[in-house]
Amino acid sequence: MGKHEKLLLKILSGTSDANIQFEDLCSLLKHLGFDMRVKGSHHIFRKEAVIEKINLQREGNMAKPYQVKQVRNVIVKYKLGGTVDV
Repeated sequence: MGKHEKLLLKILSGTSDANIQFEDLCSLLKHLGFDMRVKGSHHIFRKEAVIEKINLQREGNMAKPYQVKQVRNVIVKYKLGGTVDV
């Protein structure tokens, strides 16, 4: 199981939202096909078939827990997790 798959399982499990590295979350979103744009401290992710835009800001080296939850909701809603089962 690769790095992105492990992180995806961790996010989808919902048990450690406060322990997700910001750079790892950005990397996962790029791996899932999102385009990233940076404006100041905001990292904005868009994907053609996804209505929502994902706006992330770092909290030290970590992603903010409520933003990890938003990412999880988008992954589940649009079935972006592939064959990963939780």
